[in-house]
Amino acid sequence: MFERFTDRARQVVKEAQEEARRLGHHYIGTEHLLLAILSLDGGIARNVLVDAGISAKTVRQAIQGEAPSDPNTDAEALESIGIDLNAVRAKLEEAFGPGALDEQPPRRRGWFGRKSQPGGRHIPFTPRSKMVLELSLREALALKHKHIGTEHLLLGLIREQGRAAKILTEQGIDLKQLRNKTIEATRQA
Repeated sequence: MFERFTDRARQVVKEAQEEARRLGHHYIGTEHLLLAILSLDGGIARNVLVDAGISAKTVRQAIQGEAPSDPNTDAEALESIGIDLNAVRAKLEEAFGPGALDEQPPRRRGWFGRKSQPGGRHIPFTPRSKMVLELSLREALALKHKHIGTEHLLLGLIREQGRAAKILTEQGIDLKQLRNKTIEATRQA
């Protein structure tokens, strides 16, 4: 399937991994594919999204706004039941060393048993993002295209209805209209 990807579509897949890494995520979700489309210069999908008022900045803010919890709120909740989070942290760092609670990405063993560098680790695609890649192929075939471009990736994102589609609708985008505009732009290209 990847042999059908245009150079720009391949760049989107690579950039999605980099976006996930920059955000500190251990997966590549549909939101990372959307952000990658917007992060690159040009392309039908990016142009359609920008014309609709979507930017990489707004998508990144939406992704970062998903923080599972506010550490201050957690500390207050624990304090209300008699647990001093700072005292617990101090005891753990005393036992295991400074920064023991800081999140560190898992390191995988590379060739010959050497550990690979954290920046070079493989980040897996979620089942939904894998489905987007499969749907992009289906979209290309339905349009009778022999290639898979960024426009097909966007159509796959819209059709899959995952986190990327949710971010778009939260920004006031009508997915049906966006799909129609994407297909129209594809036919004009």
